Amino acid sequence: MQEKAWLVKSLKLTQRTLQRWRKQGGAEDGRPNATRPAPANKLSEVEEQQVLEVLQQPHNRSLPPSQIVPALADEGLYIASESNFYRVMHKHDQQHHRGRSKKRTARPLTSHAASGPNEVWMWDITWLPGPVKGLFFYLYLILDLYSRKIVGWEI
Repeated sequence: MQEKAWLVKSLKLTQRTLQRWRKQGGAEDGRPNATRPAPANKLSEVEEQQVLEVLQQPHNRSLPPSQIVPALADEGLYIASESNFYRVMHKHDQQHHRGRSKKRTARPLTSHAASGPNEVWMWDITWLPGPVKGLFFYLYLILDLYSRKIVGWEI
């Protein structure tokens, strides 16, 4: 009991959390930032190097792992999963623009901003169903961008 009270105070955990962890199969630390052992199915260094070699082949340089892995599977070769390819790329700082196409560029927003009412109005034309099948009405609507209130309308 003394140990439990010390754990609760020093780790800033509730007693209920400790009870849940122990019920789930042990006294292992369940916090997100706790140090944990490496998974048993983690890729070895040799396998990581093999993934890097495949990624750096000339015909794979401009392809994402979502296309490389199926292409390898068509050849009857399985090295690692698509997510493992992404993990290796991220680990070795290769998770950036690949290929001959242009990189994405950040462009300034072209939309308008309103800091108060009646600064920017927007409009829309919507089809409204009529009383008879196949008959529609046009709703012309003008809205204030800031307050989202209807400024004018016409059917």
